[in-house]
Amino acid sequence: MHNSTAGTPHVTGTCNETLSTPPPSSKFSLGVLVLLAFLMVLLALVTILGNVLVILAFIMNRNLRHRSNYYFLNLAISDFAVGAFCIPLYIPYALTGTWHLGRGLCKLWLVVDYLLCTASVFNIVLISYDRFLSVTKAVSYRTQQGITSSPVIKMVAIWVFAFLLYCPAILFWEHVAGHSVVAVDQCHAEFFHNWYFLLCTSTLEFFVPLVSVTYFNVHIFHNIQRRQRHGSAQDCEAPKGSSLSWRLCLLPRPRGSSPSAEAEESVSSLMRSMRPAVMASCPSPTNISPTALKKDFSFSFRSRTGSKLQRDKKTAKSLAIIVCVFAICWAPYTLLMIIRGACQGTCVHNSVYEISFWLLWTNSSLNPFLYSLCHVKFRMAFMKILCPKKFATLRSPSTPSF
Repeated sequence: MHNSTAGTPHVTGTCNETLSTPPPSSKFSLGVLVLLAFLMVLLALVTILGNVLVILAFIMNRNLRHRSNYYFLNLAISDFAVGAFCIPLYIPYALTGTWHLGRGLCKLWLVVDYLLCTASVFNIVLISYDRFLSVTKAVSYRTQQGITSSPVIKMVAIWVFAFLLYCPAILFWEHVAGHSVVAVDQCHAEFFHNWYFLLCTSTLEFFVPLVSVTYFNVHIFHNIQRRQRHGSAQDCEAPKGSSLSWRLCLLPRPRGSSPSAEAEESVSSLMRSMRPAVMASCPSPTNISPTALKKDFSFSFRSRTGSKLQRDKKTAKSLAIIVCVFAICWAPYTLLMIIRGACQGTCVHNSVYEISFWLLWTNSSLNPFLYSLCHVKFRMAFMKILCPKKFATLRSPSTPSF
């Protein structure tokens, strides 16, 4: 398709787009245009306010400042910028079919838009990988909880890789090619007809991340199912200090034994090996009952096992929801973009394509709500910000973990 007015190809610049006709809204009546403008502004406001809430929750609530939640913060920052910068600049372009802000701002908009959308995808992959480690390698994961340099390095790497994937091509493609294919009153990437480039970049931006998060999810669920059937030493958490209940996790478990039998046998072995030291460390050895101590250790072991398993189940469910929303929002656009690039925009209706890339921005507005629905600590932090009186009445001594 070609622009029926100007006779020149047109592509919008939203997250790798290859649109070759003007936005369809230019053909709509005034009433439809007003409705579309309202919906676009509403989406921008929801995206901004929702992600600002996540950022404020992270700043105000110290309980959220641990390793895994830094990745949620990174995602919220990229999604906030989508609502604050990308959507507002696109609204007049979508409604009129003409770019009125100049070539320089067009380039900046394209760079920021591609960068933010790609960084958002990579952040979701990083969140999935972090949850995968927390469930399948719990002991080693918790020993690194206090190391803040590791998440910071990964967060910076995400932005660097996201920039390198598209931005150099946006900035320098016309200089390498020797000419520009973009009309003066339009704003789109120079590579919108290069099907091979689009296929390669979308493989790195969507297909590889989708396979990765699916792999992490499958292994998380398999790990949980295995632990439900047989129990696992990964169910134990290492406390800050030395603890006999933690040492139980390191003892070998006979094949085929149940978690409770494992706990009893481990406690018995530990009591036999450590009884002299335990008796010597107590002020009144004659008042100590080995049976009672054994039951206390066994109860501690089982309670830790059940608590960790329940947290991991919640982690798996919340991660599955986030990943499914990501796939639903990104798959239509990516597939249509590849098909459209291959057939030069003649085999996909423009309205369908417009809807598909608006789904990308919808993903940025949905992520904050997914946090509140799936993460107890985020939900409590949101309540503290929005409804401080209600939060004060509902506040309990201990808040469940994610």
